[in-house]
Amino acid sequence: MTEPLAAAPQTTPPAPRRALDVPLLYLSSEDAGWEGLLAQAFYEPMELEGWMATDQPEVSLILFAGGSMRLEQRQPRGLWKAQHLGSGDLMLRSGGGASYEVRWKSLTPEPTQTLHLHLSQSLVARTAEEVGGCDPKRLSVVGRSGFQDPLLMQIGFALWRELEQQAPAGKLYAQTAAQMLAVHLLRHYTARGITLKEPSRGLTQQQVRRVIDFIEAHLGQELSLEALARQTSFSPYHFTRLFRQATGESPHQFVLRQRLERAQHLLKETDMPVAQIALETGFANQSHLTSVFKQQRGITPRAYRQDR
Repeated sequence: MTEPLAAAPQTTPPAPRRALDVPLLYLSSEDAGWEGLLAQAFYEPMELEGWMATDQPEVSLILFAGGSMRLEQRQPRGLWKAQHLGSGDLMLRSGGGASYEVRWKSLTPEPTQTLHLHLSQSLVARTAEEVGGCDPKRLSVVGRSGFQDPLLMQIGFALWRELEQQAPAGKLYAQTAAQMLAVHLLRHYTARGITLKEPSRGLTQQQVRRVIDFIEAHLGQELSLEALARQTSFSPYHFTRLFRQATGESPHQFVLRQRLERAQHLLKETDMPVAQIALETGFANQSHLTSVFKQQRGITPRAYRQDR
């Protein structure tokens, strides 16, 4: 199993000032350009009755944080099934099912937040073929409710923290997370489960060099995991693992370091405006570069240039 994304501590955002009647969306990755994965964070009302939930076509994972609740669900005109849910608990929806009715009531004064992760069916199907050699039509994720899984929880909180950043990471970070989620769900949450096809060898020096050359040539562009993996002929999932073995860094970490090093060079050796440097090195804008530069180097780009 690939080493998980960097662990992210659970954070509890301030509750909305008014009482809620329905779930309130307050964070979304929709505008971040993430592919194959949609992440949305909600404030949940303290009490809810008669909420009709429509099962989405995507495989969905819901992560609970904050206070605990008693949640009840039923199919139309069916019997209510109740359970208690607290921070770190998960719900898994297989996608494509019938609508169902939900109601709940908070058991603690602390409000509940939820993170909804939606994986596209195309990503899940492609991962089943590439990593497990399976016909995706014969595989289906089995829904579960009120369970815990340390890896899923860690990935969920890492993505949640990314959403909270003013300038979240780009496609490479999200695609790595999506691949990890898809593989883990296919291995452990399908009726049959898949067996990973392990590569018989690692990356050669020539393959690593080819990937690095490709990164350097396209550093100012939005790099994707698929594009990097194509330089080696491995699947994105296996490429991520093998690249870490070869370099000691994930593709996302390596690309970020390369971008920061080029930004430092341009700040030191040229008078190029900081906003232009941000675009030249693959950051979304000047604010994004400043945020990451200060986080990684402990100083802003302007201060670094003044100290040169």
